[in-house]
Amino acid sequence: MSRRAPRFRAPLALALGAALAAPLVLAPPTAAADPYTVTPLRFTVRAGDRSCAVDADLYRPTGTDRDHPAPAVLGTNGFGGSKSDGSTDSIGKAFARRGYVTLVYSGLGFGRSGCLVSLDDPEIDGAAASRLVDFLAGERAADDGTTADFVTLDAPGDPRVGMIGGSYGGAVQLATASVDHRLDALVPMITWHDLAYSLAPNNAVGAGDVPGAFKWQWTNGFYLIGEGQPLLQPNLDPSRVNSLTCLHFVTEACRTVHTLNSGRFPADRTAELLAFARRVSPVSYLHRVRTPTLLVQGQADTLFNLNEAAATYRTLRAQGTPVKMIWQSWGHSGGRAGPGSGELDLVTGDLEAGYVGRRVLAWFDRHLRGHTRTDTGPAFAYRRDWITDPDRAYATADRLPGLTRTFHLSGDGRLVDHRSEVVPGARRYTNRPIPTSHSESSLAGLLGLRDGPPRDTRGTHLAWTSAPLPRPLDVVGAPRATLRVHSPQAERTQDSADAAGKLVLFAKVYDIAPDGTRTLVRRLVAPVRVPDVTRSFTVTLPGIVHRYDTGHRLRFVIAAGDGAYFGNQGTKPVTVVSTPGDTGVLRLPAVTS
Repeated sequence: MSRRAPRFRAPLALALGAALAAPLVLAPPTAAADPYTVTPLRFTVRAGDRSCAVDADLYRPTGTDRDHPAPAVLGTNGFGGSKSDGSTDSIGKAFARRGYVTLVYSGLGFGRSGCLVSLDDPEIDGAAASRLVDFLAGERAADDGTTADFVTLDAPGDPRVGMIGGSYGGAVQLATASVDHRLDALVPMITWHDLAYSLAPNNAVGAGDVPGAFKWQWTNGFYLIGEGQPLLQPNLDPSRVNSLTCLHFVTEACRTVHTLNSGRFPADRTAELLAFARRVSPVSYLHRVRTPTLLVQGQADTLFNLNEAAATYRTLRAQGTPVKMIWQSWGHSGGRAGPGSGELDLVTGDLEAGYVGRRVLAWFDRHLRGHTRTDTGPAFAYRRDWITDPDRAYATADRLPGLTRTFHLSGDGRLVDHRSEVVPGARRYTNRPIPTSHSESSLAGLLGLRDGPPRDTRGTHLAWTSAPLPRPLDVVGAPRATLRVHSPQAERTQDSADAAGKLVLFAKVYDIAPDGTRTLVRRLVAPVRVPDVTRSFTVTLPGIVHRYDTGHRLRFVIAAGDGAYFGNQGTKPVTVVSTPGDTGVLRLPAVTS
């Protein structure tokens, strides 16, 4: 590990493991007599070039048998969890109570399952899940001889089966569907599209293979959980130990983290990093996914932001895969709404009581129970946190909103509506040896800890502020900014064989209330490693759902650094010049509510 990696202690590893394992809780309160039986099972499966033990629990609804089969649901844990944690266990209970045969299992490298952590690799984690589908099809037995002849079949060897789970348990669904076309429905929640973007995001449009700014807090938190497995799960299966330098991950994963922590991106190591991260990500295999997919992504999520789900959604939709998408309130960064809010209820897990829960049930009713007249809802739905009535909180649309509102960056620090209002001017900022802007402490929301307010230090950022809004402005989606900057120091280093020499900046949009209170929406920022500082470039900011109310002002900021990320190497002053004929532009996906 680099000396710049965070130094967590063992108790924090335990707390993180529990927190990351529990992105959703589905089961309603336990009934006096559960209408199902639970059977612990163990499977020895071939996954890639290895043989792995899989620890699972089979939930069988009362009354299901060969003559009365039922469709199945398959689920697994978030990173650091197991089949027994609150979220995964509740999947089994929730769907078994609703008449589904449910098989929940500990993902490879977690709980009492064997093998190394391989980051939901389709050829390993996807292959292992496919072997469990074989069991549900009645084509193989568990290690103790248990078989399942009570699952609805579409054809011999083809069970009617869906998958559900969050985060790490979300990506594995897409990985499995890419190698096994027997799956009939997916519900991936708060998961990733491209780990290269998730861990080192470069929000410059068309950046290609230029890596972004390393998201060190999130990445090293997960890395600690993976490498600290003996603290979370004593008496590990020997197949879960790799080497002294890479304890419990596959070697490529450790090399990726070590490269990111080094703060250097030479061409050969960068190519290796990107190749592995993308190979285990949906971005590389979605073209093989044909299973109907309901994507659920969280607005409060600086780990896997809304843009990741939007990218998966666009890809699946373009190739004709049935897909719909919901942007709920909560994600890895918190944002959970209480009972009666219309959100998936994490206290009671009563699916029928919340909008997202009802959509999940409808998705499975349609695709697993064969209820062809069931309405599975609109193509796109999003939670509006400024609407308190839970029956009205979700708005719907048939597509993602376009960029409909434009501001121009004036040389006097204003955001103006028309190019003719731009005042010529040049403004400058520079970075310092340590980060001078704070967006978040990445793990605070996940662990329920208090975080300080976002801030920017004078002289290390530039801001452009609009006039007070005459009416509310509702933004749904990812804003875009087009910029041109001048930085002679960055020009001298940008053609180095090490991409780390390129200029790094961080773009973000604040909401400024009439009393001066600043809100960085969901604490989201857009790190950019500028591909070519001599040319203008476009930045796609993280997607948001936010109302800028009457009298509020928008403030667009570019900052030299951010404490949650690695930043510039060396000092790189930046100047932004604005003229009416050549100025930056901020475009917003504004909607009419």
